[in-house]
Amino acid sequence: MTPATRQAEIANIIRQREHVTVNELAEALNISRETIRRDLSELARVGKVQKFHGGASLPMATGEGHFHERMGKNVEAKVQIAVEAVKLVSPSETILIDTGSTTLYFAEKLAELSDLTVVTNSTEIAKVMSTGLSLSRTFLLGGEFHGDNRQTIGSMAIAQVQSFRAHHAILTVGALDTRTGVMDYSIEEAQLARAMIEQAEIITLLVDSSKFEQIASFEVCKLARVTNLVCDKPPSSKMEAALKEANVNIIIAGQ
Repeated sequence: MTPATRQAEIANIIRQREHVTVNELAEALNISRETIRRDLSELARVGKVQKFHGGASLPMATGEGHFHERMGKNVEAKVQIAVEAVKLVSPSETILIDTGSTTLYFAEKLAELSDLTVVTNSTEIAKVMSTGLSLSRTFLLGGEFHGDNRQTIGSMAIAQVQSFRAHHAILTVGALDTRTGVMDYSIEEAQLARAMIEQAEIITLLVDSSKFEQIASFEVCKLARVTNLVCDKPPSSKMEAALKEANVNIIIAGQ
């Protein structure tokens, strides 16, 4: 297990449990306490955890509110989705990424690559990309700031998206069904996602299976506009048929 992989696993354990001791981590991962302490120091340096005597917890910046709650749900599935999705990215590409717990897991994998241009409205994703070891450039969109999700939204953010042309838009969704396609629960997030879609050649959705055959208030795009769908479990036969009819490439993480 490489240090980067081990540290990612430690961070995911802390997200699930919120706080954990060095001894608990050493036992869970079957590695020495000294290695755990070094890893926690590195994770604290880049802002992913907050150390306390004998252990670590979520940093205060990501330890509160609905976004933190989402980060702790379906962690294994989101990590698997991120591992598969990052394989779709090539050096020198420009990537648009919206705010979401799954896209944040994706950004942690993306930060291991180099020579990318990443554009996002998420301060958490921007922080992950800028503290990684890669030589990628990161652009944080300006606009109205929402502290709970730590994102910028609104007309200013949309106007800035329109100044970029991207190879990929990597997006999360609130819901997905066969009639409407891609939907979101927030009108501001739906509007920003639509702006990213307009500026990108390839549209990749990161979707855990809980979003299948659900509806949300605001339409983002039709299934035919989607290039790739990366998910943790196969969709139902009805959903699969609709996706294939729309020529969506379905990628099941771990298969």
